[in-house]
Amino acid sequence: MKKVVWMLALCLLAGTASAAKWKAKHVVLIGLDGWGAYSVEKAEMPTVKNMMENGAYTLEKRSVLPSSSAVNWASMFMGAGPELHGYTEWGSQTPELPSREVSHYEIFPTVWGLFRDANPDAEIGCIYEWNGISYLIDRPALNFDKNVTEVKNDPAATAKIAADYIRTSKPNLVGIIFDNPDHVGHQDGHDTPAYYAVLKELDGYIAQIKKAVEDAGIADETIFIVSADHGGINKGHGGKTMLEMQTPFIMCGKNIKNGYVITESMMQYDIASTIAYIFGLQQPQVWIGRPVKSAFK
Repeated sequence: MKKVVWMLALCLLAGTASAAKWKAKHVVLIGLDGWGAYSVEKAEMPTVKNMMENGAYTLEKRSVLPSSSAVNWASMFMGAGPELHGYTEWGSQTPELPSREVSHYEIFPTVWGLFRDANPDAEIGCIYEWNGISYLIDRPALNFDKNVTEVKNDPAATAKIAADYIRTSKPNLVGIIFDNPDHVGHQDGHDTPAYYAVLKELDGYIAQIKKAVEDAGIADETIFIVSADHGGINKGHGGKTMLEMQTPFIMCGKNIKNGYVITESMMQYDIASTIAYIFGLQQPQVWIGRPVKSAFK
């Protein structure tokens, strides 16, 4: 009997120690496809700018090359660049180069799988508008995997679905990836009135997601991360200009400094490493990302 009690006590202590490593119990990662850092100053985005004022940020995070979607979302989730994960094009569905390492999810190690393996009971979700994201995540590691096709008829569908999921499931880790302003960037152009109109709309969706976190009663234990895969120039992207390569990185919430400007260099793959750091996860050796430790209190 004493042995059983002792073993239970050890399990409880181990669980407490594991939870103590976390900087926050919840991380909400919001991605805006094609959001160039150049636009932030001129954009009417009060929610995002409030996050900057009350959190930590840089407008000089660099994409990997090429400055296109799949290669950069992969890098954001996988903690490494295309030379290692192997996704090299805007629409990569499988690696064009052999992945240097493949996890038991049969994909290069991602932050989703890493978190799942360390925390089998965690609630993990990914909500995305562009179906290309589905090829860059280890979907079996997710509790909630939603490609929002409804957005074709309802532009607010993604925010609604994300808000409902947050209120009902209180995820420990959720990614919410919008397919704008990339669409309007290709159609009307970057740095145009239409581009800024969509940024204003997206800011409203981010406000809805923040409200859902508050409604769920988890705001005090949540870290928000808002970023992008790439920027753009004229009606395209993929090149080597700073307009295409520099994107915002904003982090606010539990244990994050207020009004802190991140001055050290930051790359796309550092986002996965920062999330791993929040949850006390051991990075795979194949990852090259570095957590942005200076942003934490």
